[in-house]
Amino acid sequence: METSVILLLFILVLAIFLGFELISKVPSTLHTPLMSGSNAISGITIVGALTAAGAAQYVNGWESIALGTLAVIFATINVVGGYLVTDRMLKMFKHHKSQQEK
Repeated sequence: METSVILLLFILVLAIFLGFELISKVPSTLHTPLMSGSNAISGITIVGALTAAGAAQYVNGWESIALGTLAVIFATINVVGGYLVTDRMLKMFKHHKSQQEK
């Protein structure tokens, strides 16, 4: 049991390090398309959370329903927040008419 916990912690630390290294090497012009792609993948998370919340009523009772509902809420916050950040980043590239006239 103890070795599996250590292995899981090792995988978590490795994933954090690898993710940081990969994201830090991405040029700033590619951040917006990558963010849109990750938002689409997060949409799949909502489908999985909905499935887990719906199936939980037949399996384990109210605890599973509560965890499934929390998963839906957090996945929705993640997707909406990601799209808001992407929209804000895209607005930075649009030129306003007042700046073009100067």
